[in-house]
Amino acid sequence: MGIAENLKTIRKSIPGKVTLVAVSKTKPDEAIMEAYEAGHRDFGENKVQDLVAKQERLPDDIRWHMIGHLQSNKVKYLASFVHMLHGVDSLKLLEIINKEAEKYERVIDCLLQVRIAREETKFGLTEGDLKELLGSDAFREMKNVRIRGLMGMATYTENSEQIREEFRLLKRIFESLKATAFDKQDWFDQLSCGMSGDYDLAIEEGSNMVRIGSLIFGLRNY
Repeated sequence: MGIAENLKTIRKSIPGKVTLVAVSKTKPDEAIMEAYEAGHRDFGENKVQDLVAKQERLPDDIRWHMIGHLQSNKVKYLASFVHMLHGVDSLKLLEIINKEAEKYERVIDCLLQVRIAREETKFGLTEGDLKELLGSDAFREMKNVRIRGLMGMATYTENSEQIREEFRLLKRIFESLKATAFDKQDWFDQLSCGMSGDYDLAIEEGSNMVRIGSLIFGLRNY
């Protein structure tokens, strides 16, 4: 099956309210254009230089999602156009995003990355870190970032019950923040978790944004 057919199959398998971010990292422009011509607009990249290069070459109405770990010194390259930053995991990074967005008179949508996996290699904020960040004067003064929700990555394991537990933890934290720190902000509505191997479990546990690469584009090119 081709990319357009793969997209159609996945769209049929997910509810309409779930945003599908097609993870186009390592993929050539032709593959992205095949998905684009099938009507898809949300694409995710994990390297700043690749994202910038593709944004310059490909259609203007693509919504680019930065899904990888973002270094603070790279924010300036994305600030003029990025649709959403998925992996925001510190107050310092958020401050830099706010500063760079201000230069372009933009408000950049961000997801705070929560560490739900048991693997040491995963990035993310703890529940305590989140409360500290959201309660800080520095955060309250930011005018050029908008926290749209939370993002988390489950442990890479065959144990589906463990994956479910981790997604449930993310959902619980999301609901808690929605009732407290974001009780007056309608835009805090994105719960992003689930990838090619576990997106069905993630949706069952409340995810409304999934990041899918290999099921659309085939195996990654290195």
